[in-house]
Amino acid sequence: MSAGARTRIKICCMGSVAEMELAVAAGADAVGLVAQMPSGAGVIADDLAAEIARATPPPVASFLLTQRADAEAIAEHLTGVRATALQLVRHLEPAEYPRLRRRLPGVKIVQVVHVEDGSALAIAKDYAVLADALLLDSGRPGAKVAELGGTGRTHDWTVSRRIVEAVAVPVFLAGGLNPDNVAAAIAAVRPYGVDVCSGLRGGDGALDAGALSRFVRAVRGADMLQESL
Repeated sequence: MSAGARTRIKICCMGSVAEMELAVAAGADAVGLVAQMPSGAGVIADDLAAEIARATPPPVASFLLTQRADAEAIAEHLTGVRATALQLVRHLEPAEYPRLRRRLPGVKIVQVVHVEDGSALAIAKDYAVLADALLLDSGRPGAKVAELGGTGRTHDWTVSRRIVEAVAVPVFLAGGLNPDNVAAAIAAVRPYGVDVCSGLRGGDGALDAGALSRFVRAVRGADMLQESL
């Protein structure tokens, strides 16, 4: 992220139109709609995701998080939900990208890279020439029950910083962020944007307005600090 740039904020795991409206009012640049997953938080039915996407006011983006792994199925999924951006939570085969571009011209594609170790750098470089943006998360796609997001865990931010420095596309940072650590995460990684789900939710899984407000203030405070350096 260049000096003076504003860190974008994506609030994920929307559970209702009311939660989306709360996120937008707090200053979110994007909201995330989590479709069926093998594990993790925030999963909603596609019809509810479509309702939230329809209600999301421009210029706020709505991201559909899909685990589907072939271009036709992914395109069908997005067409049904009608979100404005696509977040691919599996490490998609590169050969699927040209097919996906043909099926979804003009749609922004955000490829998740799960930062399990230093090998994520090479994975990120490969995807940076295919996707419009990257999102660095803490999943374990190869686990017995695949973890594709919503883990509540951080990962090695030094690897994430190396990725930000190595690629030319925007990079979002996710994985275990919350109001208490997001400023440190921004200082360590300098991402284009930050993405949060479980870090803003109480025991009932609902979006916590107080935590949301503190998170946004922490991000803006981190931006001001970076400007002063």
